[in-house]
Amino acid sequence: MSAMPDLTMTMTPLDLSVTPIYGNSAMAENVTSCQEWEKAHHLLFHLGNLSLVVGLLIPTTVGLHMILLRLLLMTGCCLFITWAALYRCTLDVMVWNAVFLIVNFMHFFYLLYKRRPIKIDRELRSVYKRMFEPLHVREALFQRLTGQFCTIQTLKKGQVYAAEDKTSVDERLSILLKGKMKVSYRGHFLHNIYTNAFIDSPEFRSTQMNRGEKFQVTITAEENCKYLCWSRERLTYFLESDSFLNEVFRYLIGKDITNKLYSLNDPTLSDKAVKKMERQPSLCSQLSMMQMRNSMASTSDTDDVLNQILRGGSGGSSIPLTSDRT
Repeated sequence: MSAMPDLTMTMTPLDLSVTPIYGNSAMAENVTSCQEWEKAHHLLFHLGNLSLVVGLLIPTTVGLHMILLRLLLMTGCCLFITWAALYRCTLDVMVWNAVFLIVNFMHFFYLLYKRRPIKIDRELRSVYKRMFEPLHVREALFQRLTGQFCTIQTLKKGQVYAAEDKTSVDERLSILLKGKMKVSYRGHFLHNIYTNAFIDSPEFRSTQMNRGEKFQVTITAEENCKYLCWSRERLTYFLESDSFLNEVFRYLIGKDITNKLYSLNDPTLSDKAVKKMERQPSLCSQLSMMQMRNSMASTSDTDDVLNQILRGGSGGSSIPLTSDRT
């Protein structure tokens, strides 16, 4: 008989350690993934992060904090681009930082454009420095105010800016830039108007309630004068669109009216004015011009002060008006 082949099989126990379960494999990878740390990145990587940190730590109280922030962000992006291109060869990191660089550069350029020096006309520089800059009106806003709907006009000595009972008060508002003007009522001298002062502020305020009125005083140029003139209608429309500038004008006009009222009692205006007021001590109390300026009613604090002044001086001479205030 031929030998039969040995069909018996050698059975070996299953080695479970050789074929691990999938879940256990993932867990093993997580456990061993950070056992060996890579070396630190190149110095450019750390400098880029340092630029970002310094930029974010700049306090907002610094005047140029937004410009400095954008500048440091751009510096960090440039360092990251250099690091990714030369040392890591990672295209995605380089592309994203290039996008961030472009965005920050556009914002940086816009901030510089907003802070560009605004060139104010030489003739208007004194008005801006004296009247508007102390109230924190920016040069760009002042340029918008004076560059669109106003003109610079001139008057020769002796010419009339406004004639009583003839010139309408609804057309304009002006600031004297150069020279001196005289305000009179029926030939009687009232006061002077000097540089950097409104010419017709009482009329501008009074006609906010009553339109169609005429000047009740005559304003004449005592010297060759130059003044800034706004169109009344366009100026009003512009101020309604800018609440901050509207409040600035309310304050400036109220202050100017107060100065004009007190200048009626100022004995130092000129020698001729002193003599005329001494001969006619009750002149100011007789003038209907004071009644016209009495109509400057409003709700602001400045207007309340003006109303108190006018009520105090409406029943008598102008001299007690000053003594009451002191």
